[in-house]
Amino acid sequence: MKVEMQMPGQGSTSKWPLVQFILLAVIWGASFLFIAVGLQGLSPAQVVLGRLCAGTVALAAISLATRQKLPREPAVWAHLGVVSVLLCVVPFLLFAWAEQDIASGLASIYNATTPLMTTLVALVALPQERPGKLRLFGLLAGFLGVLVVLGPWNGAGGGSLAAQGACLLATACYGLGFVYLRRFISPRGLSSLSVATVQVGLGAVIMLVLAPWIATGPIQLSPQIVASILVLGMVGTGLAYVWNTNLVAAWGAANASAVTYLTPIVGVSLGVLLLAEPVTWNQPVGALIVVAGIAISQGRLDALGRWRRKAADRRGAAAPAGRD
Repeated sequence: MKVEMQMPGQGSTSKWPLVQFILLAVIWGASFLFIAVGLQGLSPAQVVLGRLCAGTVALAAISLATRQKLPREPAVWAHLGVVSVLLCVVPFLLFAWAEQDIASGLASIYNATTPLMTTLVALVALPQERPGKLRLFGLLAGFLGVLVVLGPWNGAGGGSLAAQGACLLATACYGLGFVYLRRFISPRGLSSLSVATVQVGLGAVIMLVLAPWIATGPIQLSPQIVASILVLGMVGTGLAYVWNTNLVAAWGAANASAVTYLTPIVGVSLGVLLLAEPVTWNQPVGALIVVAGIAISQGRLDALGRWRRKAADRRGAAAPAGRD
């Protein structure tokens, strides 16, 4: 089973990248809602254990269906073990722990700082990708947005300072993980599906090993809790990797990463509508500043300027010649 993706406008499959973009925004934005529902009957570590095991099952099934071969080199597995800790185990635990004290919508806003953290790590680890002055300004603007979301004038009114700090520590792990992945895994040219399968699978193994010590406590399951964990794992941690891979192939990495702009909107909206979570004025305002900072730090204003110049050139070329 293989779906071939094309660039927008190139044939009948051009609609599918857009569909997957929307699905990604919805499922990644809703992930924080599913975590909140799971915490109603499970401990944070139990939520993460269920999420990673379900994600492993989904990715393994897709790999088998597509006859995807997994990497064999021990060095690759060692690197992916580090990636699994940085992109799965630690941030998943931190977000789940934090959502015991803060709203799922607020957690989704903090998750949107991931590109900023990645840029910050890249400043040190990837000298060839160091941004210019405009992008550094975007980075600073993004972290100003984080400060607005935090709302120190309200005494961190969105929840405990420790919980909000845990969310930022989680996105810092994402930043480290993405840069590590770029530096040690991407140059090897491995299939994204095989990388995701090993990464999530190793995360599940790590959690199974740690479970007797950290995934303890009473378990109270309900249909809503079971469904949330299955969707969170199989869709949000499984299929989402495949959708994201297809998007990068069809639209390019920069355009695919724009999904980050929509996930806080989905997360906050679902939290308000389904869990009646309160929202203070500074949270959406800070989120907008964060998104603007991301846009600047990723060079999207430069891209917009180039697009406008090209459009103006096309209009000039199409204009009728004047009479003598």
